[in-house]
Amino acid sequence: MFRLSKKALYAIEAVLDIAYHAGAEPVQSREITRRQGIPRRYLEQALQQLVREGILVGVRGPRGGYRLARERRRISVGDIARVVRSVEVTEGSDKNLSESDLGQMVVQPLWDVLQDEMMTHLDSTSIDDLCDKARAQGVESEGRRTLDFTI
Repeated sequence: MFRLSKKALYAIEAVLDIAYHAGAEPVQSREITRRQGIPRRYLEQALQQLVREGILVGVRGPRGGYRLARERRRISVGDIARVVRSVEVTEGSDKNLSESDLGQMVVQPLWDVLQDEMMTHLDSTSIDDLCDKARAQGVESEGRRTLDFTI
């Protein structure tokens, strides 16, 4: 079965968590770990990659954490998957896995088409879309409880 890597899924969950649970303060990685169960060592690597690529902004200090670098409707799931994928490809490229003619001329092109179709779907899905889905499913947002709109 064709799937995203665990690293990519963790990165998507982390960005979604930051978008969905964001309040007045940045979201701390320990809170993401508590809510999502993502191991800290994977989470920290993913968050740093996402900061370097402009998806997230890291806020330093005792009350620091992470915020989205742009509006959640302007961040696609494909953007996040590409950040993690670019690291995985440089660590060990999966191009031309097969040595045979059938593999290179038939199977690899099929795989490439499937990956392109999946990325098209991920690119058309924003973090805002996923937040709307979470809200519709009744997932409680911890950040909304801490927001105070006094003027």
